[in-house]
Amino acid sequence: MHETAGIFGWLAASGLGQAMRGWLWLYPIVEIVHIVGFVVLVGAVAMFDLRILGFARQLPVPALGGHLLRWSAAGLILIIPAGLMMFSAHPDEFAASTVFRLKLALIAAAGLNAAIFHMGVYRSAATWGQNAAIPASAKVQALLSLLLWIAVISCGRLLAYT
Repeated sequence: MHETAGIFGWLAASGLGQAMRGWLWLYPIVEIVHIVGFVVLVGAVAMFDLRILGFARQLPVPALGGHLLRWSAAGLILIIPAGLMMFSAHPDEFAASTVFRLKLALIAAAGLNAAIFHMGVYRSAATWGQNAAIPASAKVQALLSLLLWIAVISCGRLLAYT
């Protein structure tokens, strides 16, 4: 039984937490799945953000967005369960980590930025590149998105060293 009380203690003592700590290859395999998920998610987001910033102008923004949205969702399907599994191995340590908490805050900020983008300026995307330029606010949000995801990835890597 894990010594810590509360939800984190329960999670660490769970069969999943014990398996993540005890099975030699489970944690590394789950971590690889988590990284692959981030590659897919951030790769899709980066390609879309770069299009908003003016690259690959021959690609229609709405068509590219529709295509890449499926890939970003696929990335999330890998990331979320894998992240929860890794968290279960050492919940107290992760929860106490400033880098981990910063990573979660940055993910929340990236998600909020995406939600604001899709509920706001992206509604006029059908006209972009045809008879209207991409609005400056969309470009600012695309740049912010790139910076936030780079920061998330940086925090993820720093977790191994803190």
